[in-house]
Amino acid sequence: MQQKKILIVEDDDGVRSLLKLTLETGGYGVIECADGDEAAKAIPTENFDLALLDIMLPGRDGLSLLPLVRRRNLPVIFLTAKGSLSDRVSGLKMGADDYVTKPFEPLELLARVEAVLRRYSAPVEKKQEILTYGSLHLNVSAHTVSLEGQPVELTEKEFELLEFFIRHPGQAFSREQLISNVWGYDFYGGTRTVDVHVSSLRGKLGLEKDLETVYKMGYRLRSRS
Repeated sequence: MQQKKILIVEDDDGVRSLLKLTLETGGYGVIECADGDEAAKAIPTENFDLALLDIMLPGRDGLSLLPLVRRRNLPVIFLTAKGSLSDRVSGLKMGADDYVTKPFEPLELLARVEAVLRRYSAPVEKKQEILTYGSLHLNVSAHTVSLEGQPVELTEKEFELLEFFIRHPGQAFSREQLISNVWGYDFYGGTRTVDVHVSSLRGKLGLEKDLETVYKMGYRLRSRS
């Protein structure tokens, strides 16, 4: 099996060394960058399978680097300071797949990297079909979404969450149920990620009235039948 390569973008030499040692111990190859400007040059040219991005970086910060990685359709895990909720929320809203707080436990880091890579590499068998919800069209096989004929860009998890809701109109789901059905049982983040993704879907697709909050439970996509 070909060795997976991880891009590390971290300005702290000690943290970067620990990340490198942890990942190499786990059997991964490593590409290192010490600041955002160096990373911006490396991302379009280096071959890697996942990016670990520190948010606070000299030069370009981690949030500004995220779209560069996403253009290559590769997963991203953010490295954030302990307790920095705003950074984590911003990263998830922009499409990060997960986050790890510093200081981190090496085994937890490896588990999160493995889980994200597994979600990206797992074969997906879906029928050739288009799901509709009002003027919203979701092409399952092409993995595209349009609203009133205009394409809308969604992250992988936004797409999967939307697909799940459209397949279950009128049904209420708790945050835990959504996590297990969309993110999987091996997801290590909290249920707050569901709120972030629902908020993003509402904003991008005009679903403020249709994607309903169910008090003390979770969410429901209003049935249109």
